[in-house]
Amino acid sequence: MACKSNRLISLSEGDKRHKISQRVDTLEFQKGQSVKVWIAGVDFALLLSKEVFKNRDGSTGELYLLCSDLDCSDELIQAIYQKRWNVEVFHKSLKSNAGITRSSVHAIRTHRNHQFLSIYSAFKLETLSLKLNLGKFGFKAKLYMKTLKTAFTELQSLKAVSA
Repeated sequence: MACKSNRLISLSEGDKRHKISQRVDTLEFQKGQSVKVWIAGVDFALLLSKEVFKNRDGSTGELYLLCSDLDCSDELIQAIYQKRWNVEVFHKSLKSNAGITRSSVHAIRTHRNHQFLSIYSAFKLETLSLKLNLGKFGFKAKLYMKTLKTAFTELQSLKAVSA
């Protein structure tokens, strides 16, 4: 899981007991190297990995990843996080685009139908956005603008009839 750069860590169990800690971003270690750390509130050691990447604007960013399996390699931690991130993107699409959380029904069957149709609509949105070479949010915005234009045209025609 990702870790904020200002999170306090201890480098040994003794340091944790004596409340000696430092920020994650002050720790010096190389890319490809994992460090065993202890965090307040967690009873066991974790493995800390650092990923450096380039943003689209050319700037560099750092991502700190924590893993509870102390035998994992740095590459494996990053590969697992990449797979996990795709799940996060799908959940964001389900919540933002498909409205899976907006069900106000109380009947179990109706709630299940809403969940199924939300997942199905997220799938359809994904396939249509791939066909049109747009992102999911770009496709949603384009669809929304088209709907607004149609509604505005209808409003103008109603105004012309009533005048």
